[in-house]
Amino acid sequence: MLNTLFTESTGHARPIVIVHGLYGSGRNWGVIAKRLSDRGPVIAVDQRNHGDSFWTDSHSYPDMAADLAEVIASLGGPVDVVGHSMGGKAAMVLALTRPELVERLIVADIAPVGYSHSQIQFIEAMRAVDLSTVEKRSDASEQLATHVDDPTLQAFFTQSLDVKAKRWKLNLDALAAEMPKILGFPEMDGAFDKPTLFLSGALSNYVTAEARPTIKRLFPMARFAKIPGAGHWLHAEKPREFEASVRAFLDRDQ
Repeated sequence: MLNTLFTESTGHARPIVIVHGLYGSGRNWGVIAKRLSDRGPVIAVDQRNHGDSFWTDSHSYPDMAADLAEVIASLGGPVDVVGHSMGGKAAMVLALTRPELVERLIVADIAPVGYSHSQIQFIEAMRAVDLSTVEKRSDASEQLATHVDDPTLQAFFTQSLDVKAKRWKLNLDALAAEMPKILGFPEMDGAFDKPTLFLSGALSNYVTAEARPTIKRLFPMARFAKIPGAGHWLHAEKPREFEASVRAFLDRDQ
C-alpha cells in the first residue's frame, strides 16, 4: 500500500485525502494538511514511484487510482479527495471508477485531457546531478540551477532527495518511460455526479475553455474557481488562498 502521512484531528468532518503531483510527495503538503486538520483527519499519500512508496515499472492512471482506492478502503471511506496535477488526474480516474469511495472532489490545476508539453527535462536535470558530491540539499540545488532556472522548482525537487543515501526518492527511469501516460488521460465512460471543484491558478493555462465540455461530461456537477496571482503550483504559491478555497468548498454543505 502507498506510504501515507496522517495528520490527526479533534474535528469530526469527513477525512481528506491529498494526492500530490509529478515529482512531489505527501511531505510537500504538510502545512496545508496541518491547517485543514482542524476540520477532520487529513491523509497525504506518496504516490507510486515517489517519496517512500513502492517503485514499479507501471505508472498508469488506472494503477494510481487503484492505489488510492486501497488507501481509502483502509480508512473505511468514503473521503473527500484533493488532487494536484498528476494527482488530480489520478483522483479523477478514482472518482470515475470507484465513485463510492469519493464524496467530494477537488482537482487542482489540471483537466481530464492530454497535454503536449513534456516534463522529461526535469528528469534529465535530476539525472545530471552528481550525487556523490552532494552533502546537503543546497549542493544539489546549485547543480540543478544549470538546467532549472526557477529557484522554487530547485527547492521542490530537492525535497525528494535522500541526501544521506545519495539517491532520489523518485523512480526516474519509470517516470521517464511512462511519461506519455502521465501527460495523457485514459478514455473514460460514465460520470462522477457528486460535487467537484476545478480550482486553477489564474496565471496557469492547464485548464482551458476548450477542456470544459469534457470536464462537464465526466463531472456534471463541476464548479470552477481561480486563485488570482497563482500559476500551476497554486498550493505552493498561494497556500492560504488555496486552503481557504478548499475549506469553503468542503464546508459548503456540511
